[in-house]
Amino acid sequence: MRTEHRCWVYGDDVNTDVIFPGRYTYTLREPHEIAAHALEDLDPDFAPNVRPGDVIVAGANWGCGSSREQAVTALKYAGVALIIASSFARIYFRNCVNQGLLPIIIPGLNTRLRTGDTLIWDRQAGTISAQGVTYPIPPLPPSVQAILDAGGLLPMLQRRFRQGRP
Repeated sequence: MRTEHRCWVYGDDVNTDVIFPGRYTYTLREPHEIAAHALEDLDPDFAPNVRPGDVIVAGANWGCGSSREQAVTALKYAGVALIIASSFARIYFRNCVNQGLLPIIIPGLNTRLRTGDTLIWDRQAGTISAQGVTYPIPPLPPSVQAILDAGGLLPMLQRRFRQGRP
């Protein structure tokens, strides 16, 4: 299945406090409330204008900083379909998988795109195409793919326990 996505492009070292401001960490609980503050200190236009299916295209070390889960929740519930970065902070990458938001590594793609550009995600072919260039996406390990297919780690485990298997 090929889908077209609008891009939001950011640079290197965007930390979790910028993705979801720490000042809201202990006051907001509902995903839609968290999403309303996504990237507000970096890009005040993001939260009010992001549309379901939009994609984040970022530089190196996306999601560095604290292990704040809200930094993934904010983007997922804002409607972001996937995050493509040159590299991810390790804990942020894992939080994406755990919450069912696909993280993809394509070094330097953020330097070839601007916010508002579009890209094509071909899930069957395992490719991302942008600006006339096609990038292969290596298959994920089966265990990671299973978590993403279930919508996150918690939904996957809940289903398994309801079915009577660990």
